[in-house]
Amino acid sequence: MPLPKFDAIDLKILTQLQQDASLSNVDLAARVGLSPSPCLARVKQLEAGGVISRRVTLLDPVRLGSAISVFVHVTLEKQTEGRLNVFEQAMATLPEVMECYLMSGDSDYLLRVVVRDVVSLQQLIVEKLAKTAGVANIRSSFALKQVKYNTALPIETLVDFKRTKSSSSSSP
Repeated sequence: MPLPKFDAIDLKILTQLQQDASLSNVDLAARVGLSPSPCLARVKQLEAGGVISRRVTLLDPVRLGSAISVFVHVTLEKQTEGRLNVFEQAMATLPEVMECYLMSGDSDYLLRVVVRDVVSLQQLIVEKLAKTAGVANIRSSFALKQVKYNTALPIETLVDFKRTKSSSSSSP
């Protein structure tokens, strides 16, 4: 799949929306130096191209009650396509699982789960994870302190500015 081509305005739009997805189109347009109509057209184009996949509201888990972040390493009995699919489908149904990654290395999957307390973690592990077909081993590590948490992608390091600049300068 060819990489999308961005110009400086697209990158400004993406940066602003990552900082505050609740911006009105008028406010967004003012921040990126466009009038509202072309700004909305660009946002719609970024959405249609899948660059903007969705917009969310981030909640503070501490203000919702005590929340514990736990990193769970899961090893499967076999790493067949069927077993991987079964596990991934099961994880998609668990609201406590915030992130799930297929890994290289010692474990097959790394999960980040958020639970209310240790009892909730025990229930998740014993009643759900351990009963998932094909699971052989589960290891957990508690996060003692969140040192950094960022939801915004580092656009400056991900986008090839040489390609972006040359493609925008060759446009009419």
